[in-house]
Amino acid sequence: MTHGFPRPVRTGRAAAVLAAVLLATAATAATAATAATAATAATATAATAAGAGVTGSRAPAVPLRVATYNIHAGAGQDQVFDLDRTAALRGLRADVIGLQEVDVHWGARSDFVDEARALAGKLRMRVFFAPIYDLEPPGPDGERRRFGVAVLSRHPVLHAENHEITRLSTQTSEPVPAPAPGFAEVVVEVRGARVHVYSTHLDYRADPSVREAQVADMLAVLAGDRGPKVLVGDFNAEAGAPELAPLWRTLRDAAPDGGGTYPADEPVKRIDLVTVSPGITVTGARTVATDASDHRPVVTDLKVPRRGH
Repeated sequence: MTHGFPRPVRTGRAAAVLAAVLLATAATAATAATAATAATAATATAATAAGAGVTGSRAPAVPLRVATYNIHAGAGQDQVFDLDRTAALRGLRADVIGLQEVDVHWGARSDFVDEARALAGKLRMRVFFAPIYDLEPPGPDGERRRFGVAVLSRHPVLHAENHEITRLSTQTSEPVPAPAPGFAEVVVEVRGARVHVYSTHLDYRADPSVREAQVADMLAVLAGDRGPKVLVGDFNAEAGAPELAPLWRTLRDAAPDGGGTYPADEPVKRIDLVTVSPGITVTGARTVATDASDHRPVVTDLKVPRRGH
C-alpha cells in the first residue's frame, strides 16, 4: 500500500513520461546473449522436431521463476530505510521480479537513491523503471523526483513500455480519476520464448471504483499482446474482490494457496498476486517471510510455452 508514507502535494497532475530501459549489463553483452539464446533455441527446436519425426513439432515449455514484491521504498515496517536489506530478495533466485513502490531520487525517506538502478546493480539484473509520478527536482542541481514500479530481469529485454491506466493522484489536493502512467510492460526472451511481464500497483482506497477501472485498462493492454503473459503486482485487493473478477476471465491466480502478504509481520490479507495466461503451467508458489518491507514477496515457478508471440 502506498499510503504508508507521507507525500508532498503539488498542484496539477505530473506529466506522463515513458521510462527508458536501464540495463544492468552492457548493451553489447545483452545483444550477444540474445543472439546466443535465439541460436540455441533454434537448434533445440530443430532437434526436437527431428527426434519426434514430425514437422512443426511444438518445442517444450521452458522454466521461468517470477516474483512480485512491494518494496515499500526500501523501508521495513520499522520505517528504517535499508536497501541492502531489500536486496536480500536475491535469495528468491527469481528470473523476473515485478517491484512496486520504487523511489528514484524521490526524497529523504530513501536518501534520494535511484532504487531501480541500485537494486539492479546489487542483483546483477536488467531493469525497466516505469514512473507513476515524475516531479521537478527540489533544487537547481537535483535530479527529477520519481516514484513508480519496475521490472528486474535476468533475461534479455526485447521491449519495454510504460502504459497509462486510470489513477487517482496522491500529488494533488483534489484529485479526480484520470489516465496516468505506471503500468510497466516488458517482453523478455527466455530460451526462445517471448514472455510479456507486467508490473502494476492498484489504488489503495476503500472505494473499489478506481481499481475496477484500472482492471479494465490493464486487460485492454493485455488484449493487444500475443503470447504468454504474466501480470504481477500489489492489487490492494484480495483475489476474491468483485473489482478483480474480470481478471479471472483471462488470467489465472498462480498462488491461491501461497499465504498472506500484508502486513509482512503478521499477514491477514493476500493482496500481492502473480497471475498467468492460459498455456502457462504453475509448478510451485510460495510467500516469503521478510522484515525488509511491509509486504511479503510472492515467488512462483512457471513453465512457459515457446511457441507464439
